[in-house]
Amino acid sequence: MIHPFRIEIPQADVDDLRERLRRTRWSGEIPGQGWSRGVPAGYLKQLAAYWADGFDWRAQEARLNRFPQFTTEIDGQNIHFAHVRSADPEATPLLLLHDWPASFVAFVEVIEELSRDFHVVAANAPGVGFSGPLAGPGWSTGKISTAFVELMDRLGYDRYGVQGQGGGAWYAIEMGRQAPERVIGAHVNGYVTFPSDDPQDFAGLTEDEQARLAKLQHFRDDMMGFNVQQSTRPQTVAYGLHDSPVGQLAWIVEKFKEWTDPAAELPEDAVGLDNLLTNVSVYWFTGTAGSSANLYYENAHDPAAWAPKERSTVPTAVALAKGTDITIRRFAERDAPVVRWTELERGGNFLPLEQPEAFVEDVRAFFAAL
Repeated sequence: MIHPFRIEIPQADVDDLRERLRRTRWSGEIPGQGWSRGVPAGYLKQLAAYWADGFDWRAQEARLNRFPQFTTEIDGQNIHFAHVRSADPEATPLLLLHDWPASFVAFVEVIEELSRDFHVVAANAPGVGFSGPLAGPGWSTGKISTAFVELMDRLGYDRYGVQGQGGGAWYAIEMGRQAPERVIGAHVNGYVTFPSDDPQDFAGLTEDEQARLAKLQHFRDDMMGFNVQQSTRPQTVAYGLHDSPVGQLAWIVEKFKEWTDPAAELPEDAVGLDNLLTNVSVYWFTGTAGSSANLYYENAHDPAAWAPKERSTVPTAVALAKGTDITIRRFAERDAPVVRWTELERGGNFLPLEQPEAFVEDVRAFFAAL
């Protein structure tokens, strides 16, 4: 069964958020360190003050509710999604899948424009936002991808495209493996690729590809704290994030700072201040910091997640943001046949928010060619 859904956060929850923000017990910091040790206190205080007294949740709630939304239960798990049908009855269905720590809010700037050419389904991943909390263990990439195949089947879509960013790109590729007779194409951005143990993987890499490998190494050396915590002890970190809105804010804002266009001085310069806080608010009001963290645990403890996999046969497009992405084509080709490769000068992991026009143009061009 599919049920209509409308976002209606109780006023008591909005008031509670503002009260908690105003009563924050602020940590000190070593002066002069910038972002090198985490989110600077001065910046976070300004952001929290705006969240408490300037940000209009009701306006953003109404903006999200412009999109028809629904929920359904798949394998015991609630799944929430927006579903905007095109005026063209023959339009191609397109499933949009976000990365952590985003939500379906990541697509608010592109849903309307994409619906000119596609029947758009923008889903929250299990355990995230209004698809949370997790109903039980086991929700790894494979199981989530199976659930999304089932979702599109329930909507009556026999053939459809999938777009995924970051972790959502993994779902998109995996859906192509599981249902090649249904998925006509996978468009991905922020796609993380890894070299194997074969020394030949490193032979003949271009200068740009070597720079992307260096970014991957830097990520592993200096930016993996959140990953280690969420992959090993997600329940422990959940208490602080669930109880403190400033804690939740810092946890998410740090990733938007590090994974958006490096040319943007602050994360809101890349994605917009209200978009940033709307996404954080969805995590806060739904209490899904812990369940979203558990998605990392599931993949880290799922042997199938890291075992060699069959190559997808589904045509795949890669949109690469040159400032942030680490995708290397020869590694991506091991996962799926890459038939379109676009390198963008601007943007980062959250491309639909950062560069919506370029994102829509690339998605349209890829699926039109198919």
